[in-house]
Amino acid sequence: MPVTHTLEVPGAVLTYDQYGPLPTADGRPPLVMIAQPMGAAGFATLASYLPDRTVVAYDPRGLGRSTRSDGRTDHDPEQQAQDVHALIDALGAGPVDLFASSGGAITALALVAAFPNDVITLIAHEPPLLGLLPDVDGAFAAERACQDAYRAGGWGRGMAAFIAMSSWSEEFTPDYASRPLPDPAAFGLPDQDDGTPTDPLLSGVSNAVTAYRPDIAALQAAPTRVVIAVGVESAKGLTGRTSQATAAALGQPAVEFPSHHGGFSGPEFGHPGQPEAFAARLQDVLGGAA
Repeated sequence: MPVTHTLEVPGAVLTYDQYGPLPTADGRPPLVMIAQPMGAAGFATLASYLPDRTVVAYDPRGLGRSTRSDGRTDHDPEQQAQDVHALIDALGAGPVDLFASSGGAITALALVAAFPNDVITLIAHEPPLLGLLPDVDGAFAAERACQDAYRAGGWGRGMAAFIAMSSWSEEFTPDYASRPLPDPAAFGLPDQDDGTPTDPLLSGVSNAVTAYRPDIAALQAAPTRVVIAVGVESAKGLTGRTSQATAAALGQPAVEFPSHHGGFSGPEFGHPGQPEAFAARLQDVLGGAA
């Protein structure tokens, strides 16, 4: 079981879980894990398959157990990068290895650009950087259509639209956003509005995440080894395409990992991946294997 800590930063109190000792038993750097909008709980199964590493996973400000007092509701990669920098500093273990997924991968790219000495190896798993796609306008229009569906019909309808968008394997043409919305029942989702208008994935409060433009020159100049990871099952979907685009912008190939966008997860969210195989691949790549 992890030990839970809190860290006060400007405008927020962050909560994080620590699996294993600090200083680490073998002198290797701690392995920090971050995501967005998912919090630390989503990494519990993956951490269990890494018993030889000290793992630290946190809840971003305003999500999970981390509270905020800054008066904001939006999620901003550069602000979150400041939070992760403060967390790494508080660990007192020097530069860390970092596994970051989805929106957390975008935060991690912002972190390395701003604080290049914080991270030894970054594995950025499927960053949804819509602005790097050749069909950028269509991608943002599709994202807005998901948010419109959420506002008009509730979480189930918004999530059904999001699932359809995420699995779309072609470029987003101008008419994609005007397509009929999928039936939530087809995905086992409710079709009634629960009255909650602030979902971090669908309400628009995370638009700065998908709209973030990484500082490619700063990333290439950093001493950090940056690896862009893509799931073999999601490689043709939206986040697979954004991963390929990010890797190409950095002048490198994307590196394949098992399973899908949440391929590291166990039963935490009802769509498990292959966490044991994912952990083995993670260990290999951290050790230098391509």
